[in-house]
Amino acid sequence: MIRICIADDQELLREGLALILDAQPDMEVVAHASDGVEAIAIAREYRPDVLIMDIRMPRLTGVDATRRIVADKLNTRVLVLTMFDLDEYVYAALRAGASGFLLKDSPRASIIAAVRSVVAGDVLLAPEVTRRLIELYSTAGDLDVAPPGALQGLTDREREVLTHLATGQSNLEIADRLGIGEATVKTHVSRLLAKLGQRDRVQLVVCAYETGVVRPGGPTPRQS
Repeated sequence: MIRICIADDQELLREGLALILDAQPDMEVVAHASDGVEAIAIAREYRPDVLIMDIRMPRLTGVDATRRIVADKLNTRVLVLTMFDLDEYVYAALRAGASGFLLKDSPRASIIAAVRSVVAGDVLLAPEVTRRLIELYSTAGDLDVAPPGALQGLTDREREVLTHLATGQSNLEIADRLGIGEATVKTHVSRLLAKLGQRDRVQLVVCAYETGVVRPGGPTPRQS
């Protein structure tokens, strides 16, 4: 059972999300918070698998609350859910250690899938914010760009995985598209991180665009 906490200053939104998630056979909402301070408190008390976190809240922002929860090493993954589709929030939330970022107008199916995705260990980005994140990382100077010729050391399969990864697909989605096991995808991702000198999946996405493996607005990779 996936244990979930919800932190948002809008009571109606918290209750609506709880109804959607509690209706899933593998999910249970165990606590609510109305601000960032309360979010930290319930994370420490309940140690949920996922904490759905708003960005703008009283007393303490969702970004600051995320940073403290991640620092506590509670093994709680933070899924940021906000109505603000702004670069600074995407960047700040992921820098703070969030595992995913979705907009509040995302379809309910996307939100449910996002919870399962971050629990599975994927970093999840809404497609509509991926390009903004890439541009922001590049201009902020925080990207460890892969050294020249690094891509030459990739196998054809690793290039395929990187291409699909850059479109925001989960390990399971990549496995389905390429006709390989999910464990095999995880192995390829680990090798990509090592070969390209990147810290996480988010930076792999940026690297894929920076090196021209994938181009913003380009076609979605075809199924093998």
